[in-house]
Amino acid sequence: MEFKTPQSLKLEHEELHKKLAEAARVSGKVGEAARNVARILHPHFVKEEEYAFPPLGLLPVLAEGKVTSEMGDVLSMTGKLKTELPEMLQEHKEIVAALKELVDTAKKEKRMEYVHFSEKLILHAQNEEEILYPSSIMIGEYLRLKLRK
Repeated sequence: MEFKTPQSLKLEHEELHKKLAEAARVSGKVGEAARNVARILHPHFVKEEEYAFPPLGLLPVLAEGKVTSEMGDVLSMTGKLKTELPEMLQEHKEIVAALKELVDTAKKEKRMEYVHFSEKLILHAQNEEEILYPSSIMIGEYLRLKLRK
């Protein structure tokens, strides 16, 4: 069974990538700080798209009470996320620290669009920690119980 990241989340990631790429093309210290964020963020986004977010695509079906044996294939993803969660959270700390550096630099250079972008990305990371990662893990735990795996 194929598991797809919810479209809204996929589009949000694409928007964040696009804005970060724009910031990275800026000359001077803002661009340098943005390139540092991108260097740290890219491998993290790849992990999220590989195994943290695809299980979330099952939420609407699970909310309807539908469970199929094929859904058990998602357990490898949710298990990996559960195992990798401490590392993912540590990466968030590094990303947020780099974003705060970008905020400070953008404020000094009066580039408020990058201040706002950085604050939005920090909030996105917080949403992942508080809602998305736990939801993805809980999908796995729920399916494990329902499918008795």
